[in-house]
Amino acid sequence: MASRLSMLGNLALRRNLRIFCRQNRPIVNGKRPICSCVTMKNSNFIKEFGKQPRGLRFLRTTTGMNGEVLPFKLSDIGEGIAEVTIKEWYVKPGDHVNQFDSICEVQSDKASVTITSRFDGIIKKLYYDVDDIARVGQPLVDIEAEANVDANIDAGPSPAEDVMAAQQKPKPTHAIEQPLPPLPQSPQSAPPQSEAPPTPAPQITTKQTNSSGKVLTTPAVRKMAMDHNIKLADISGTGRDGRILKEDILNYIERMKAKPTEAPAPTVEVATPTTPPSTPIARPEVMLEDRTETIKGIRRAMAKAMTASLAIPHFGYKDEIILNELVRLRNHSKESFQARGMKLSFMPMFIKATSMALLHFPILNSSVDPACENITFKGSHNIGVAMDTQQGLLVPNVKNVQNKSIFDVTVELNRLHQLGLAGKLAPEDLTGGTFTLSNIGSIGGTYTKPVIMPPEVAIGAIGRIQEVPKFDEDDNIYKAYIVNVSWSADHRVIEGATMARFSNLWKSYLENPASMMMDLR
Repeated sequence: MASRLSMLGNLALRRNLRIFCRQNRPIVNGKRPICSCVTMKNSNFIKEFGKQPRGLRFLRTTTGMNGEVLPFKLSDIGEGIAEVTIKEWYVKPGDHVNQFDSICEVQSDKASVTITSRFDGIIKKLYYDVDDIARVGQPLVDIEAEANVDANIDAGPSPAEDVMAAQQKPKPTHAIEQPLPPLPQSPQSAPPQSEAPPTPAPQITTKQTNSSGKVLTTPAVRKMAMDHNIKLADISGTGRDGRILKEDILNYIERMKAKPTEAPAPTVEVATPTTPPSTPIARPEVMLEDRTETIKGIRRAMAKAMTASLAIPHFGYKDEIILNELVRLRNHSKESFQARGMKLSFMPMFIKATSMALLHFPILNSSVDPACENITFKGSHNIGVAMDTQQGLLVPNVKNVQNKSIFDVTVELNRLHQLGLAGKLAPEDLTGGTFTLSNIGSIGGTYTKPVIMPPEVAIGAIGRIQEVPKFDEDDNIYKAYIVNVSWSADHRVIEGATMARFSNLWKSYLENPASMMMDLR
């Protein structure tokens, strides 16, 4: 009986303690504190229960997230990258960051990537300065996390992990996704258009935000909006309380595709049949002292790749191609491409001809292991294009050329070129290549000796297109557009005859574009 009375007394004490904790917590900035012990001193609770001979144990009743400083670590970004260079900080200690806000930009051996936040909080400490080397798994910044996360938002991964913009899937190119618009018709051939009934306006729901001003949605929807470069502020949600749903994003994308827009024509042509304009030469600076710099970033990656290439026995093959028929085809097709918002150059034709020739010589679209014991035949034609950028030599690749038209290749090549100039190429754009073409002719030169990019087994370099006099079969002189090509192959697995036959087939496609129609897909 005594033990039962003691147990009932303990239960009553615990009940009174819970009631007291709920009623006597101070409110700070509209929120309860983590622990109620701070309110016990000089309170009625001590006077009422303090004299009882019972031990009291105070427990934390919340998640403890408010005010906790978390280390924001650099996650593994794949491709064997163990360290990156800090290029620029977008925040400083004391700044407030929201979910998906940019924290810093880093330069890996392959590309520049942006690190974004997964949660809200205040920056407390930066662990590195600009140009410092940050290693994977080590903290980048300390963030004082906030506990006032919207309860309706789905819980995502751990907030101590970062988000690399380059880890996301490549953004789709809308010109490749959507069907091509028809060519403009002349006023005589244009059929009379009947007046269509006006399309009813879609139902619009007023946009709602939470107390912090953020649009209500889930992390999955936010990521989808980032993948398609869509601002959530431009979308009206149809969910409860104006929440933006996945269907709202999909409907917005469909409306954007249906809306007629004029795509800007690219300002840079990859190759032209005329002599490229000379680049203005800046006044050189005289160095009075020696300067030593650390090899890092793109140059460090190039040093590793070229060192590995020294172990490959290169076989070289060179030839000359007459492009008169290809020039005529380009002149006839320029207006059609311009009507679709693109400027046609020769490089997409070179890339497509390469893919078609690789169908007949799949061993050139393969890779070998470092010990040269196994060869892997690649199913996709991911043809890389060497680009000279301010960051150094970059080789992004056009994926699945065997399934793309010349227009699709033009669109993708233009996208890669613009991202390369801005230093925003993602690792997905720079990895997975199976064959490489170097357009060194856009700068100058005729023949060269291209270096194979391991684990690939072949590479081609295209020289400058020239106008030279030639003799026809009747010994008449005519103006010919010629280009020189230089091939290098891994002589451990590629015979010289194979490289020569591949070059001859590639040459026949360019000198007689009509022959491409037999294998064009």
